[in-house]
Amino acid sequence: MMKRVLAAVLVLSGLTAGAVMASVEDEIRARIAPVGEVCLQGEECGSAAAPTETASAGPRSGSEVYDAVCMACHSTGAAGAPKIGDTAAWAPRVDKGLETLVSHAINGFNAMPAKGGCANCPDEEIQAAVEYMVEESQ
Repeated sequence: MMKRVLAAVLVLSGLTAGAVMASVEDEIRARIAPVGEVCLQGEECGSAAAPTETASAGPRSGSEVYDAVCMACHSTGAAGAPKIGDTAAWAPRVDKGLETLVSHAINGFNAMPAKGGCANCPDEEIQAAVEYMVEESQ
């Protein structure tokens, strides 16, 4: 009788351990499952719609470009950049003329890379950012 009880306990505990292992393995599979799939043109990939291009609302304002690109250096003075609002630092630069400032911003000058590192910014956005910083610094 004792052997039967022992055998039953072993069988039940084996099933329970197996069920626990299967549950853990299922949880692991769920955690490492891909979050998406790549669908190449010409392949049937289900019902997912292709992304649509959104029309640009036009160029960003000078303050938007400043906040996105220029602020990193021109709010801290990094690498010698004149801080926005610092009239004394901007005065000699403004004296050179807006055209020169815009040219320096687009082409790079001293430690500043061309377009402040924003390679995909159109020239008109860079000009708007320069005009914004000058207005805020006079």
